Amino acid sequence: MDETAPSPGRRAPGLLTEGPIARTLALFALPVLGSSVLQSLNASINAVWVGRFLGEAALAATSNANLVLFLLLGTIFGVGMAATILVGQAMGRRDEVLAKRVVGSSAAFFFGISVIFAGGGWLLTDQILHLLGTPPDALPLATAYLKVIFLGLPFMNFLTFLMTVLRGAGDSRTPFAFMGLSVVLDMGFNPVLILGLGPFPQMGIAGAATATLISQVVSLSSLLVLLYLRKHPLRLAGPDLAYLKPDPTLLRALVAKGLPMGLQMIVISASALIMMSLVNSFGSRTAAAYGVAAQLWTYVQMPALAIGAAVSSMAAQNVGAGRWDRVERITRAGVAFNILLTGAMVAVLYVAARHVLGLFLPTDSAAVAIAIHINQIVVWTFIPFGVTIVLFATVRATGDVWPPLIILTLSIVMVRLPFAWLLEPDWGAEAVWWSFAFGSGVALILSTAYYRLGRWKKAHMLDDRPAAGEPPDTGHGLPRGRARQYLGQEHSAAAAPAVPKAPDLP
Repeated sequence: MDETAPSPGRRAPGLLTEGPIARTLALFALPVLGSSVLQSLNASINAVWVGRFLGEAALAATSNANLVLFLLLGTIFGVGMAATILVGQAMGRRDEVLAKRVVGSSAAFFFGISVIFAGGGWLLTDQILHLLGTPPDALPLATAYLKVIFLGLPFMNFLTFLMTVLRGAGDSRTPFAFMGLSVVLDMGFNPVLILGLGPFPQMGIAGAATATLISQVVSLSSLLVLLYLRKHPLRLAGPDLAYLKPDPTLLRALVAKGLPMGLQMIVISASALIMMSLVNSFGSRTAAAYGVAAQLWTYVQMPALAIGAAVSSMAAQNVGAGRWDRVERITRAGVAFNILLTGAMVAVLYVAARHVLGLFLPTDSAAVAIAIHINQIVVWTFIPFGVTIVLFATVRATGDVWPPLIILTLSIVMVRLPFAWLLEPDWGAEAVWWSFAFGSGVALILSTAYYRLGRWKKAHMLDDRPAAGEPPDTGHGLPRGRARQYLGQEHSAAAAPAVPKAPDLP
């Protein structure tokens, strides 16, 4: 990587601290959005194969199994996000040594924990699905599907980790390309392995999971080969391989910041499991309808999640560079993009819901009408949800990770779930659908209040303490002298400062 600053009017590759805010954010977010589109399209097409070839019970089985998988992913999600933010801050300050240290320690930790979870999950598959209350007709199918998914968990996790780290370093195009490879393989192998086409055995629902396993292994291997062939700045080679030995000090910092973000995913996953158990009590038809509606919601959420990921990466680099003037403008641009794009998706889904739902289930199925009704009540709530995601992304990019967790927990545990539980005896399934609106509204109010009034600008991912007598440094990892340079003048290649030595972490 060229470690000199770019000339005026030109932005260095992967550098998100310069250039027009809206254009830079849009160009970075588009491949992230494309990755989300591909991933959701893959899940939806696979659901079509399962629903059409294997029936409603199989579709309910995959819905239950995927919720379990999401819960397990959430348990280590936080460390990956903390690593991504720290890599972004390090790249913003042009500190590749620190970035490599983060990649090495977090990669070893990430893969090791994934292997442990995969083994434990495979052994406890039956118990997990029984606790979830999976409908009896879907239970054998869910077991067969989930056991194969557990085998692929380490590869799924590590591929996701590499993609998020690359985005933290300012590269959203490479993850998009390899997400495309994964999706093409998964979609192609699904009908082949489900039906046993050609020389392949007929595996039924286990074939859908095996297709996912194959696609993840091939994509992960290909991505690693490309990174080394390109000599990517964050690859670990030669002496850098020593960074794969976990650094206890660095891991403590990553876990301290990653734990709240992981807990946030666990709260979301646990609430989804509880919601699924409530929906399961209304039978397989309602469970299938809810699962199909949730497939459509993934598309509605995609703009907000893509913009949130872009805002987080972009804000982290600007925090590392001390460019606070850009951080708030990045947030405003992200909120505006979210309202525009998510609003458009909501409008399209209201108009075309029946036609799209007919792709997943037979048009004469009673589950289609149920899914349309669920969609009409829930889908608009993703507009305020998207604004909350963008605000959380900026706050977390500074290292302030606890308030988003607290706000999310309050909106779900204190609002959404009690609403559904308390009103379900009188309202039936309607209580579950309307609980989304109340939870989203509370989350938006609290996140907006914290963004305006909270102390997130004083948070730290790194412990760069100021010298005695100096006021607290809000550059978050950028040495004080360089922060003044970034804030006070334009950089030219000739005047670029030297790369600082990686600081000691707390």
